[in-house]
Amino acid sequence: METRNYTLKQSQDWIQQFNDERLWSSPEHMHDFLLNVVEETGEIWNVVKWLKEEKLLEAIHKNQDEFEDYIGDMLFLVLKIAYLSNVDADKALARTMKDYENRFPIEKVKGKHANVKAGGYDGKFEKS
Repeated sequence: METRNYTLKQSQDWIQQFNDERLWSSPEHMHDFLLNVVEETGEIWNVVKWLKEEKLLEAIHKNQDEFEDYIGDMLFLVLKIAYLSNVDADKALARTMKDYENRFPIEKVKGKHANVKAGGYDGKFEKS
């Protein structure tokens, strides 16, 4: 198995080349790719659903190869959706991380969740 140390954008380009060579770069099936992401999420959920917190990591480690396959499939799909949408994945992630750093300041969320409906903090909903 070949391993590459790529940026997200380089991985995105690699996936585009793979798809272009197979004539699989048509955006007309975008909704299918989005549903595939949901499907992969459901498959990973089936490994861990109903497990208590203390058994969760154990199940993940026990099924490590399967988890890597699911994560790889999801990354492939997300990066394919990105190139078909003309989105630079590196720029998109950088913008999201900057937004998250503003929305979730360490001093307000460290060790806590961000679900505002359950008492968490998300600066996106803070009144100015």
